[in-house]
Amino acid sequence: MRQPTDQMVMHSYPGMVALVTVAYQGEKNIMAAGWHSYISMDPPIYGVAIGRERYTYELVKNAGSFAINFLPYEQAGFIQKTGVYSGRDINKFDLGEGSYDQGIKIDAPILHDAYVAYECRTIDVNAYGDHDWFVGEIVQFYRDENLFTENGLPDFQKLQIPLYLGRSTYTRVDRNSLFKDFAIKTHKK
Repeated sequence: MRQPTDQMVMHSYPGMVALVTVAYQGEKNIMAAGWHSYISMDPPIYGVAIGRERYTYELVKNAGSFAINFLPYEQAGFIQKTGVYSGRDINKFDLGEGSYDQGIKIDAPILHDAYVAYECRTIDVNAYGDHDWFVGEIVQFYRDENLFTENGLPDFQKLQIPLYLGRSTYTRVDRNSLFKDFAIKTHKK
């Protein structure tokens, strides 16, 4: 049974971790972000929360753009490293041997191992507590078509998606973790 507590409880896990990449004046960085979301489909808009003390914060703020990358479970170790090390102290791309290409429409790195990535041009920034919410219009999409089925869903025969549980622990969504394969049919009245 739930008990009242005087301690703050934040529970938003398990969840997908987005890797935010950015380039500004020759400096490139990458960070793991647990708080992110689609905001709109038309136009396509994505948001991510970045703490103001993070090295990535000033880069994204000054660049006016960022990229969102999603890596498969096999890259969970790299994902974790991008969240615990600072780009002030180390080149995190070298740390994880993360290879990338520059974006097509913005300068941010797009990770070769990303099964999905978005180039985002910042359209709004708002402060909420100790984080700022960066909102970007998605100006370029990337998807590894080999890892998706014809209906656009992940092909879990080929792709394992990492979920962050908290405390540096990950699990995965794969073909063995799916509860049941079914489709909900809608009926017109």
